Amino acid sequence: MAETEKEDIPPYTLEEAIAEAQRCLKCPKPMCRTGCPIANDIPAFNRALSSGNIGEAYTIISERSNLPAICGHVCPHENQCQGHCIMNRMNKPPILIGQIERFIANFEAEFQLNKIKKLPKTAGKVAVIGSGPAGLSAAFELTRQQYDVTVYEKDEEAGGVLMYGIPAFRLPKDIVQRHIKRLSDNGVVIKTNTEVGKDVTIDQLLAEGFDAVLIAAGAVQAKGLGLPGEDLDGVIDALKLLHDMRDYNTGKITRDKIQVKEGDEVVVIGAGNVAMDACRTAARMGARHTYVCYRRTIEFMKAAKAEYDEAVKDGVEFKWEHVPVSFEGKDGKVIGFRTKTPDGEIVLSANKIIIAIGSEPNDVTTAGTDGIVLDEGHLIKTEIADGAPFYGMTGKKGVFAAGDIVHGPKTVVMAMREGKRVANSVMEYIKANKPAATA
Repeated sequence: MAETEKEDIPPYTLEEAIAEAQRCLKCPKPMCRTGCPIANDIPAFNRALSSGNIGEAYTIISERSNLPAICGHVCPHENQCQGHCIMNRMNKPPILIGQIERFIANFEAEFQLNKIKKLPKTAGKVAVIGSGPAGLSAAFELTRQQYDVTVYEKDEEAGGVLMYGIPAFRLPKDIVQRHIKRLSDNGVVIKTNTEVGKDVTIDQLLAEGFDAVLIAAGAVQAKGLGLPGEDLDGVIDALKLLHDMRDYNTGKITRDKIQVKEGDEVVVIGAGNVAMDACRTAARMGARHTYVCYRRTIEFMKAAKAEYDEAVKDGVEFKWEHVPVSFEGKDGKVIGFRTKTPDGEIVLSANKIIIAIGSEPNDVTTAGTDGIVLDEGHLIKTEIADGAPFYGMTGKKGVFAAGDIVHGPKTVVMAMREGKRVANSVMEYIKANKPAATA
């Protein structure tokens, strides 16, 4: 396994998982659950695991989470469940809820404790655009209720940001593939290499007989800074780097196609989780030095502290209060990054500069579809259809949207939550408009 693929945190053994679950105080008013965006019943699955009933523990998690193994890996637990654990107030280490969730999900998958029951798809027909966390979560919710679901994905592999935007050292790709296989085994059709807006339109999907369309295409277009020199050779989009790393790790492209070379001087602009993924990838690919430049102080860093700590372990250096000014170049290639610091302007030597300041949706998906309204940030406006009381519906009847394409880039668990919530709204809509359907 390549260095770029090695998982950061080794999984728990059975003994370790049970011991950690037994530390849980089973609080009558669990703050950990309050801190969880999907209100997972953490004390209940800890209690089940503590008694060795892992199947029950998985069932409890699945009541709220459609992607438990994924959430166990990439949720910012320190800011959510673990950050709210009562142990923190007692000056004791919090329960490592993420590690426990990962163990339960992986154990269930390995031993197939919960057999898939393939049900007839008689309730209605739904197209889901995008196979990231919102799209996958929606597909799981719909297929469980006997809806005939087809997922459309523009890339060669399903998974969206889970497959192409998060490095394998944070989220092993076999875990994503396992969730996707579970969907396929339950009858969900996944069409890859199919970009809605180019290969097929939303109007065509509706004309083909889909009762509803759910857009969950994410925010996959990188934002730029608009500064002098941004078009120089060596200025890199973080999302493209991470996407290319997936292709490299699967053998689709060779090492020379990766923009970061061994011995490079790398600057990463931004301090969110994508910036952490990009800087750690650069360091692991052999960069001579990797700097992260952020315009504010560490207190305003958007990345999870755990990701920052791991970046420091990988040798990344952080430059706080470095406001971008320009990209310096020579003969069409970048040679440095000019920033304004509290002590004045400086130029950091760099032959690769990675921009990781955020992303926005690509308008291709909705192009040519009347009724879908975008705001100034290219996000889809929902709940604006005349007289439509359905959560997540766009201005076009029967077309819904969920996840980052509505709210902008958020966490995986937030996208998953919204995918599930809008999927339930889709079901309400189909029942209201197709009375003969039964779920």
